[in-house]
Amino acid sequence: MSPSSAYPPPERRGPPTTRGPTAAASMPFFFSPEEAKQAAAARGFADLRLAGEREPATSEASVVAGKQAIRDLAQGGLLALAIGPEGATRGGSLLRCVTREEIAYASPLADAVLAVQGLGAHPLVLSRPNDPLLARACRGDAVFGFAITEPDAGSDLARIATTARKDGESYVLSGTKVLISNAGLATHYTLFARTGLGKKGVSCFLVPAEAAKTELLELNAPHPTGVLRFEDARVPASALLQDEGAGISLALATLGVFRPSVGAAAIGMGRRALDEALAHVEQRVQFGAPLADNAQVQALLADRATSLEAARLLVYRAAWMHDRGDDRATLESAMGKLAATEAAQRACDLAVQLSGGLGVIRGRTVERLYRAVRALRIYEGASEVMRLVVAREMRERAR
Repeated sequence: MSPSSAYPPPERRGPPTTRGPTAAASMPFFFSPEEAKQAAAARGFADLRLAGEREPATSEASVVAGKQAIRDLAQGGLLALAIGPEGATRGGSLLRCVTREEIAYASPLADAVLAVQGLGAHPLVLSRPNDPLLARACRGDAVFGFAITEPDAGSDLARIATTARKDGESYVLSGTKVLISNAGLATHYTLFARTGLGKKGVSCFLVPAEAAKTELLELNAPHPTGVLRFEDARVPASALLQDEGAGISLALATLGVFRPSVGAAAIGMGRRALDEALAHVEQRVQFGAPLADNAQVQALLADRATSLEAARLLVYRAAWMHDRGDDRATLESAMGKLAATEAAQRACDLAVQLSGGLGVIRGRTVERLYRAVRALRIYEGASEVMRLVVAREMRERAR
């Protein structure tokens, strides 16, 4: 068989030649010179991961890959950017976003473990900003998970049923958490459990991973995710973060801070998909001409690129507002996440479509992105919930 007849043809490795500038370079009005340097460093690190990463075939393999990603991210100094500058409760949102955009462009799995490291650590940042565990997390010696979702509690946090019963100088944990990212590699979980009734009866705990029995899940886009079962697990009273009943406020504060970065990760995946699609249509000849010469293909690419860039501006506006300490950024964050995740999904879908049969071969870059981006429209606020948030905030501001 000649190389030209091999099917499927091997994929090009390395960053696409059409790759555009970093967010800091294209939107300097949001970024300081120092932040622009950090963005360039994140791009450089991400490009190293493009050399030859392969998707894990099993959940166990995703744990191995996740551990390697944590080591790499720590060595590149990027875990500290995800967690926040020296444990600060404010600031760092722009850097978190530009880092996630660049990492997600290169590796959705590395982005996932990076994001959850920051998400899981943030309740500790808000409660005990000087805790030595945060320094360990920045080095990758401690790995966090964010244990909030349950079989009957997703967007509706008031339905959390896992219990934390006070028993002397301990709490006894019972319940099940599902779809918990970083399961299998986390050393600690920030766990949300019920200590009383209603919304004010949810509390937040920092618990060691060995307190739970872990069952890994197989996802359509592998990254370490599993089910955690707590069966009368005993943890010290010092595991409680802040006070009893502070759980939902801690959860909402954490999700609010990290929501723009979900949009940034989606932008990274969407931009990678469009770059791959453009490279393909430039070299794919059909009916005597490259697909890139087809006016319909050009219009589709133009529409997707425009909507993605518009969403990118919304995301970084929200991050900029967060870094300024603007408490009215709830609307902007929801708009950014909604616009970015929806635009990125459409961009990945177009990349698959333009790739033809190659686009549906498992393991090809655009096929992997198509699966990976889908979850971003659900976690940390589904698109439907984001629309409700936007509408609610619009009404509040109109009063």
